Amino acid sequence: MEVNCEGCAGCCIDWRALASERSDHERRGPRTPLDDAYNLVPLTRGDARDFLDAGLADALTPRLWRDESGVTVDGVELAAIDGKPVFFLGLRKPPKPVAPFDADSRWLPTCVFLDPATLQCRIHDRPEYPTECAEYPGHNLELGSTTECERVEATFGGDRLLDDDPPDDLSGLLLGPQAVGEKVFVYPDPDDLAGVPARLLADDLTREDRARFVAAAVAGRPGTTSTDSERFAAAFADAKAADSWAGRAVAEWESLEDGGDAPRPDAAERVEDDRGAPPTPGW
Repeated sequence: MEVNCEGCAGCCIDWRALASERSDHERRGPRTPLDDAYNLVPLTRGDARDFLDAGLADALTPRLWRDESGVTVDGVELAAIDGKPVFFLGLRKPPKPVAPFDADSRWLPTCVFLDPATLQCRIHDRPEYPTECAEYPGHNLELGSTTECERVEATFGGDRLLDDDPPDDLSGLLLGPQAVGEKVFVYPDPDDLAGVPARLLADDLTREDRARFVAAAVAGRPGTTSTDSERFAAAFADAKAADSWAGRAVAEWESLEDGGDAPRPDAAERVEDDRGAPPTPGW
């Protein structure tokens, strides 16, 4: 499988503000995400464990869905299994100054690990690089669904998807019951989530909020809706204590955008590199 990623990063950036028509392909069907993130990468349980072990739990965020047949928390009906809210765990997307597709630089929601200057992933060859990112767009091709490469081609032109055959060594899709505890997680006690739906809707989750979901993903028992309580407590403590370059950079990117700073991709040297962000490999 061959793709042309140079100058693109369409799967890592919410580029909808650059397009004449807004795409909401993640918001079709009976369950609507509470967040407005675009192209959230669903992490596996192994991914979550790797990020936690690497001290990068503060770079992760949950996705929950509305579902009137689920469980109600603070008046919001959440999708659930056995009365327990279900969620994905993904990567945070703070505003960053980026210029994809030869466009002028502007503030756009961008993957926490994307270097805005090179439009390359800072963890591409590291152990915590997510499985879904490594195999993208393989799963889309396997399922016959539109890839982000094709959406970029249709909107901005150019050739991005150069080979539409899914790779032979593609990992399992984790669909249906086999996804529970491996990619679709449950939160063990909905009473713990008081206030969380409102903060998620307002894009104002706290460090503790996000840490709860990291812990639940790591401590869940695959194939079941049960949770290892001791593992949850240990993972929750570790996730709350995470203070990585990525988490600290999120706060500064948000502050710079709120302050009306000009969108300069080279600001990444001060905001990310100086905090210890890994370099990108170059094209």
